[in-house]
Amino acid sequence: MVRIATLLLHLFAAEIGSETVDVRDRGPIDLGTFECRDITRSSIVQRVCYDRARRHLIVAVKGAYDQYCDLPAETYDALLGAPSMGGFFNRHIRGPSGAAFACRN
Repeated sequence: MVRIATLLLHLFAAEIGSETVDVRDRGPIDLGTFECRDITRSSIVQRVCYDRARRHLIVAVKGAYDQYCDLPAETYDALLGAPSMGGFFNRHIRGPSGAAFACRN
């Protein structure tokens, strides 16, 4: 009984921190304000994280995270509902040059 109480005490006393990911060309980004979803229905997009207030999108593609800025919520919602998430991402977000939603320093 004492062991169970001790274990529960440790679980509830453990510090809860937000997740941080290393974003290509930007370094570590705290995902505390992002809503993240693991994607299982795409062979290209593995995870998406979106901050609606700041309009920032972080996407994991083949294990690497990239960030896109000033991305409208409608575009994010369309990405999630697209029959081909990878195709939508490549055409409407990453684009040929990636400049449309490039983050400025």
